[in-house]
Amino acid sequence: MPVIKSSKEDKNKEIINMADINKDAKSYIEKILGDVSKTSATKQIVLGASSGWVTGFLAMRVGKTAALALGGGIILLQIANEKGFININWDKVNKKLDKVADKVEEKVTGQGASWMDKVMNFARTNTPFSAGFTGGFLIGLASH
Repeated sequence: MPVIKSSKEDKNKEIINMADINKDAKSYIEKILGDVSKTSATKQIVLGASSGWVTGFLAMRVGKTAALALGGGIILLQIANEKGFININWDKVNKKLDKVADKVEEKVTGQGASWMDKVMNFARTNTPFSAGFTGGFLIGLASH
């Protein structure tokens, strides 16, 4: 069987540009959803409920393992602290967390509105979608 050698140019053609994928994904989502706020309340509720259900369902699948690992780690740290194997300086931990939170907030606010502000604004302006998403999310969490 003859071996076919590919040139370097052929390999470079196969490299995918992530920016192009991101643009394609955004345009695909925009085609499907469009501007949700301009649709009827019924469509907003249906879209919100279905996307919330998917998010909740996936959060339960992935979240169970992550929550188990995180919770187990915290419990083990606390047991080790109580038994004297380690000594956790909670004041120092809290100060470090506050500094990190302040830096993150500064970076976010320096570049415009924070992500949470955008989410809250969207929730206020699209109440049916937000209510549907919340309900669907809770149903998704429950359907494991």
